[in-house]
Amino acid sequence: MKYLAGLLTITWKDITAEFRTKEMSTSMGIFALLVMVVFGFALRPGAEETVAVFPGFAWIGFFFAGLLGLSRSFVSEKMNGAMTGLMLAPVDRSVIYFGKVAGNLLFMFVVEAVSFPLYIVLFDVPAPQRPGSLALVAFLGTLGFVAVGTFLAALAANTRTSELLLPILLFPLAVPLVIAVVSMTRAALTGDFTDTASWWRMLVVYDAVFLVVPWLLFEYLLES
Repeated sequence: MKYLAGLLTITWKDITAEFRTKEMSTSMGIFALLVMVVFGFALRPGAEETVAVFPGFAWIGFFFAGLLGLSRSFVSEKMNGAMTGLMLAPVDRSVIYFGKVAGNLLFMFVVEAVSFPLYIVLFDVPAPQRPGSLALVAFLGTLGFVAVGTFLAALAANTRTSELLLPILLFPLAVPLVIAVVSMTRAALTGDFTDTASWWRMLVVYDAVFLVVPWLLFEYLLES
């Protein structure tokens, strides 16, 4: 219970701070909107090729918008000296990591929930045939991205060029996740889940690995 209480406290701290400044939500929302506008000029709504590439550019928008949020996760803590206070809290250090993951996950879910229906309407893409499966794919894909991204954001925050270093570290590790989530999103839109068992396994294994590894290493990262 103490572990959970600490996790919720850190998550609520981030949410409260975001409500005050709106830095993260504003930057993520604007970027997702820009992606929609740019691709709106490049693609013809309702066309067959648009429907085919829709999952790809939708997740490009989500992941790059999420990157903007992740880059701010620990920079503000370092700048304000709040990280020292978090490290002195009488809880396991992994609470800090999972609290940050929960906050970042919530912010990305909000952006996705608002942007995805707008993408569908703007590009005249048919409604998903399997909305429940699409929601599960979105959850697993976003969780994996946020799990590895939060850990690397903490790592990059110790450098002077953290905002440049984070995408260099993150995107090579996110390639398997991107391939899996785009393929599964296409399957959820069409309702054809033939030969997708391997993609499901990849998403689950990816999430498990990048939740367990940061949990084991986060304390050493903070001490470095």
